[in-house]
Amino acid sequence: MINIEELFLEAEADIKNNAHVEALRKYETILYDEPNHAPTHNSLGWIYKTQFDDYKKAETHFKAAMKSDPNYPHPYFHYAVLLTDMERYGELRKHLEHCLTVPTIDKSWVYYRFAIVAELKMDIETAIENFEKAILCSLNDDKIKEYYADIERCKKKNEIFLKYSGWDVSKGFDQ
Repeated sequence: MINIEELFLEAEADIKNNAHVEALRKYETILYDEPNHAPTHNSLGWIYKTQFDDYKKAETHFKAAMKSDPNYPHPYFHYAVLLTDMERYGELRKHLEHCLTVPTIDKSWVYYRFAIVAELKMDIETAIENFEKAILCSLNDDKIKEYYADIERCKKKNEIFLKYSGWDVSKGFDQ
C-alpha cells in the first residue's frame, strides 16, 4: 500500500516544478487506492482547468472533493473561479451562499467573490456593498487594503459607466 500523504506531497512538488504529467500520474495512483481523497480531487480539478482547459473534468473533480470532505476549503475556491470563468452566475450565487455555511471557508473571500460577480455585471452598488462586507469579515490588513482599492476601482468604473448608460455590458461595444 502506498503512503498517500507522501505521494500527494510529491505530486504537489511536481506541480510547483511544472512536472504536470508526473503529478497527474501520482494523483491517479492516489485515487486508485483512496477514491475519496479530497485534496487529490481538488488538485486534479486544478490541473484539468488550468493546464488542459477541460472545465467538465475540472468541475467533476472539484465536486468530488467537496462531496468527499465538505470542510476541505480549497475546492470551493477553485469551483467558484470555474463558475465565474464560465459565466454561470446563477450557479455561482448558490455555491457562494453555501460557502457561507462552511465553517472552514474565509467569509471575506465569499463576499469578495459576490462583489466580483456584481462588478462584472456592472451592478456597482452591490459590488461595493459586498466589498464592504468582505472588509468587515477580514482580519488581514493587506486584504482590507485590497478591498478598499477594489471599492475605488468600482467608483471609477461607475463614473465611466454613467457615460454609457445605454450600453449593455453583456453585448460588448458593438451595439
